Amino acid sequence: MSRPSAVPPPAHPVPRSLIPAPRHHLPAAPPRHAVAVGSALLLGALLIGLVIAVSERPSFQGLDDRWAASLHSSRGDAFTGFAGVLDRLGGPLGTVLPLGLTGCLCVYGRWRSGLFAFTAALATNVLVVLPLKQSVDRPRPPHPWVLVTDGSFPSGQVFSAVTLVLVAGVLVFPPRARRWWWLFAAPYVVAMMFSRTWLHAQWLSDTVAGALAGAGSCMLLWRAFEPLLRIEGERMAADSLWL
Repeated sequence: MSRPSAVPPPAHPVPRSLIPAPRHHLPAAPPRHAVAVGSALLLGALLIGLVIAVSERPSFQGLDDRWAASLHSSRGDAFTGFAGVLDRLGGPLGTVLPLGLTGCLCVYGRWRSGLFAFTAALATNVLVVLPLKQSVDRPRPPHPWVLVTDGSFPSGQVFSAVTLVLVAGVLVFPPRARRWWWLFAAPYVVAMMFSRTWLHAQWLSDTVAGALAGAGSCMLLWRAFEPLLRIEGERMAADSLWL
């Protein structure tokens, strides 16, 4: 009679901490030097504002004046109509679009990404742009063609455009599609900057500062939210987002 084969002892379960996390591409991880780059960009915007605030005529006002004088625009040309669309897109719709993105992310269980989108694209406008407008209090160019509020510096529309395209690129697009998204995002931001000066709503330096402040704020928040976004990405890759 043959002897029964020995039953192998049960294998010890591998500790959960040693199991490699599933690979994920969404949300995107922040770049290595996000804090340094974000701080430098935001500091650049603040320095432009400081020069405006302490100088009766900042050193770059001549460039602003020459740029404004070089725009041979009229109220009836085609680009003025396009600039008006961008003005509305950066104004009321500049709030609706991030809110819509936040809501869609939360509906799909990505509340961490929704929180990042809301903070980077909306809360920063209140925490960064409004205090800068009030503290610098720069007059607008003469005779703007659209309805504007007090305080030309920095450009809130450009700030909103930059934060929106960065947030969308980080949260919505996988790596391959993200490269194409940046090819759309960069011309969109440049067009928004140009339209603000075309409509005589802001000085050129206001738009540059708005872009710097938007990119810097978004980079810093991207790094701050990285632990939450990483957890969400691992859960998405493991198909356990709702667990």
